[in-house]
Amino acid sequence: MNAVADVSDPNRIPVWVRKSIFLFWGVFAILVVARSVLDALANLMLIVFVSLFLSLAIEPAVNRLARRGWRRGSSTALVLVGLFVAAVGFAIAIGALVVDQAANLIDDGPNYINDVVSWVNRTFNTEINAAELIDSLQRTDGPLQQFAESARDSALGVSSRVVAVIFQILTVLLFSFYLVADGPKLRRSICSIFDERRQREVIRAWEVAIEKTGGYIYSRALLALCSAVTTAIVLSVLGVPSAIALAIWLGLVSQFIPVIGTYIAGALPVVVALANSPFDGLWVLIFIFVYQQLENYLISPRITARTMELHPALAFGSALAGAAILGPIGALLALPFAATFQAFSTTYIRRYDVVEGPLVDVKVSEGRRAKNDPATQDTPSGATQTVPDNDSDAD
Repeated sequence: MNAVADVSDPNRIPVWVRKSIFLFWGVFAILVVARSVLDALANLMLIVFVSLFLSLAIEPAVNRLARRGWRRGSSTALVLVGLFVAAVGFAIAIGALVVDQAANLIDDGPNYINDVVSWVNRTFNTEINAAELIDSLQRTDGPLQQFAESARDSALGVSSRVVAVIFQILTVLLFSFYLVADGPKLRRSICSIFDERRQREVIRAWEVAIEKTGGYIYSRALLALCSAVTTAIVLSVLGVPSAIALAIWLGLVSQFIPVIGTYIAGALPVVVALANSPFDGLWVLIFIFVYQQLENYLISPRITARTMELHPALAFGSALAGAAILGPIGALLALPFAATFQAFSTTYIRRYDVVEGPLVDVKVSEGRRAKNDPATQDTPSGATQTVPDNDSDAD
């Protein structure tokens, strides 16, 4: 009787409600702890992620050196040291370029102001006094002095961030070294937990990732080298200052930032050339436009024929997604990731012949060329039927 009374008591909380409450708060506590752990490990996870893609990119070079008799650890160290030296050289070159241009701007600032004020007065019939404007800018409480003081105050913060970035770069290099130097042992350890069929799939996926990521990075690097050498020659002929630094900047940024990289990278050489001479700026702008067309239609197809060329829309969308997730580093990592994903799609997704229809018809010129092609013949219904090639392999 008491048990029946307890069950029928309207003030008693059902057991399932209490269990649901405990389950809800338990899951909530686990999620809070997991989020705090992920926030604490976010920097480490980013370093590991960058190291993984760097290891995929350099492993083809390490394998090539290992086949020539190099020890795997020595070849990995050589490739990583070469990358580090190249990155430091690029940073020094760009830093020197910025410092030189800032110094030139400060030294020639009054002349620039006089030229600009004279042009404004002639064009708009104004009477601006250039001397007064220069005096107002050079006063102790003027904007230039305030900017210099603010830059001096923030120098300590910038230095600490530079030290943190250097530490992160060294950590990435260390992780990448272990991932590549002990790559065969790592793959053997991972494959040991799968059966033979799964092991073949894992090895095949790993091979595709290494081949396409490394191939994409190397093709971009080769295109960047071609662009940098050509740009350095043109800028040197025109007499533009810091030609080598500007050429390296244009080559790297234009190749590793999709679609808009050329315009971002080309702005700096054009501005520096304009400061040297308006005609030099115009010639640099024309050169960048002409070279971009030659690269798109002549150089790039030959270099990327044996690796992989990303579709511009896929590259641009991947860069935007990577930037939204991981910032500038994500935008750079998104490109080899998209190349690898495209490689997996072409490797593991089976494709079929497309049915004829108004939305999938080829261009008019190609259609006219097909009518004159003896490999095609018209059916009575008016549709074009392609004669199969006897030398092709049957599916």
